[in-house]
Amino acid sequence: MDRARVIRLLERVAIVVVSLALSIGVIAVMSGGLLAGRDQPGVSAGGGGLGDQFRDLGHAHLRPGELRPGYDSNPPTSGAHVPEPVLRDRSELSDDQLLQALEVGDVVFMYGTDAPPPGLLALARTVAAPFTPALAAAGQAVILARRSGVDGVLGLAWTRIVHVSAANDPLLGSFASAWLGHGAPGR
Repeated sequence: MDRARVIRLLERVAIVVVSLALSIGVIAVMSGGLLAGRDQPGVSAGGGGLGDQFRDLGHAHLRPGELRPGYDSNPPTSGAHVPEPVLRDRSELSDDQLLQALEVGDVVFMYGTDAPPPGLLALARTVAAPFTPALAAAGQAVILARRSGVDGVLGLAWTRIVHVSAANDPLLGSFASAWLGHGAPGR
């Protein structure tokens, strides 16, 4: 009699274990849980293909007066520079200030007019908090900057540029959202 009860108990335990395993398997398959967390190429690496990409020229810091290397874009999106912080926006930035901002992860919107084009400031504020030097130093600012010769608006991030004709182009907001906080690798 004891042997029969042990067998029945083992059968019940086996049924519970198999049922539990099947339930977990069905839930995992139906929810996509087996594939969750697996990287899909071009999906999770920052902004994917947003903007034209340039070669990473590094982020070496130079001393004032030290010879600068050539850059492969105008304005530059990476390269050696004197680390000068951005202290205010809606002004002209030197290449050193621009590269320092991009290195830490800021996004810069450049325009060629005296004042930002209509809607540009509002767009910047939908992506990041209002500009402060501390926010810029932390790599979390969208900085507005004048640059003579710019037609339309340029969006700049580390090794990236996007050109749009107006601030209301959805590509500009997508670019800023994708690249804000993505500065030079390994810094």
